[in-house]
Amino acid sequence: MKTMPRILLLLFSLSVMTMMFIARCGLYMDGHLAQSTHGLPTSSHDHKDLKRHVRDVLQEKEVQHLKTIKGLQSQIDNLEARLKQAHIRYMNVSHHIESEARVKEVEIQTYHVMPKNLSDFSQFFNEQLQSAEILQGVSLKTEYDVVAFNRFTLNRVYLVDPGLGKRVIEKPIGYKKKDLLEIITHATEKLNVNRSAKAKMFSYEDFLEGIYRIEPTTGSHYELYFRDIDINGNNAYRKVTLMRPFGPPMIVKKNPVNTNQDWINIILPLSGRLDTFRLFMERFVTVCIKQDKRVYLTVVYFGMEGLQEVKNIMSHIAKQNKFKHMKLVTLNEKFARGRGLQIGALNWKSGDALLFLCDVDIVFSAEFLERCRLNTDRAKRVYYPIVFSLYNPNVVYALQDMTIPHLKDQLVISKDTGFWRDFGYGMTCQYRSDFLKIKGFDEHITGWGGEDVFLYQKFVRSDYMVVRATDPGIFHLWHEKYCDPNLTPEQYRSCIRSKALNEASHAQLGLLAFKDEVDIHRSFIKKSRGQYNPSREKY
Repeated sequence: MKTMPRILLLLFSLSVMTMMFIARCGLYMDGHLAQSTHGLPTSSHDHKDLKRHVRDVLQEKEVQHLKTIKGLQSQIDNLEARLKQAHIRYMNVSHHIESEARVKEVEIQTYHVMPKNLSDFSQFFNEQLQSAEILQGVSLKTEYDVVAFNRFTLNRVYLVDPGLGKRVIEKPIGYKKKDLLEIITHATEKLNVNRSAKAKMFSYEDFLEGIYRIEPTTGSHYELYFRDIDINGNNAYRKVTLMRPFGPPMIVKKNPVNTNQDWINIILPLSGRLDTFRLFMERFVTVCIKQDKRVYLTVVYFGMEGLQEVKNIMSHIAKQNKFKHMKLVTLNEKFARGRGLQIGALNWKSGDALLFLCDVDIVFSAEFLERCRLNTDRAKRVYYPIVFSLYNPNVVYALQDMTIPHLKDQLVISKDTGFWRDFGYGMTCQYRSDFLKIKGFDEHITGWGGEDVFLYQKFVRSDYMVVRATDPGIFHLWHEKYCDPNLTPEQYRSCIRSKALNEASHAQLGLLAFKDEVDIHRSFIKKSRGQYNPSREKY
């Protein structure tokens, strides 16, 4: 990098020339004054003329001096810019040399330093580009480290991860549409740079398809293919590669959080299901009364059948544990979950409590209750945990030739035991004031499903921040689901879909569907070995 010393020497020479120019102007001015005066003035008139003449000369020289200084300053700024570019090129070359000389057996972890000022961001983004798998391949440990691309056109995206909608192809909407259109527009503009006014310009119609992916540490990577409008033929393309780099980490705020005074009011709508309620109350004693100790319970019971048994269960637990933070609200009408939660929230009169809207077949831990507090903020945030839903234990463990374990041992998060219930919005933590401000549930919905989705949509369409996240501390227990034929077509389809998803995994349902083939194979193995031990075969 020989250009660096030369530029520094040129900057130094310009500074010296500036100083010499100023010195010269001063000496020349003195000589000019000496030639103009020819000694002292002989009269007041001559004295005034001399002063006017001196002032004019000074102004003229000042203008010349400012012009010269401005020109020199412009040259210095230009040289500084060239020096900065040369420094960036030097850093890039150094980075490339270091990458080539790196020993493959040694894994080096790179961390980007937060730039101190805006001028450093260009270097930071260039480092992001160099470290991303865009210009060259990157050695990965396993096939699971590969980040797959999504393919897209102007109006379709072919998704690797189907997401909440479980779609393998979708029309881009929202932020995804905005992102892709911005990328296509930028690529089109870059293709049209330096094209003559008479030449045909690239447009959206020339875009054929592209692929994109998001690398968590570097940014979004795009590759776009356009029809080459300058060449006649079907196999001529213009490829544009772009990157939307991620910026460095930035602290938004730091503040202490204390949840000691944050009591939770669990609202539980119920009708029948006494055995399940009894198990729920046993877990309530362990988690809420003995561990967390900052929980109320409001049970809203529908109908008269089983009501006395519910009273007895709650009364026994209250006396046995000396626990008084429980309340039973009764409604002699048909069960409607939304109405039960609405009545439970309205029935609370002791200030603005944090509500946990719950179901009787939900199992939660003390850690979940704390996350319920941490992820809500009055008038700002509501928490919608993604619950882990357990499959039918009769299917899960029978396929493995295992006896069904105790409930505590069933609470395992794995692909064989359950799934993240990303389409369920029934469990939520929010302050009572926020629940009332959003006007709560639609009480006209009866039976199964729908009311929780409408409440969720109200918050999504408001200025509240909806915290939607997987939570390993809350489980939905499998139970036989009955879909009432009197439900609306939309409700009935939702019920059947939920019933199918709750039963078992895709692979487990496949084993059940091909059970005859599995049995034939087992018989074949038994005959070929002479003696068959089923415990050694896993399906």
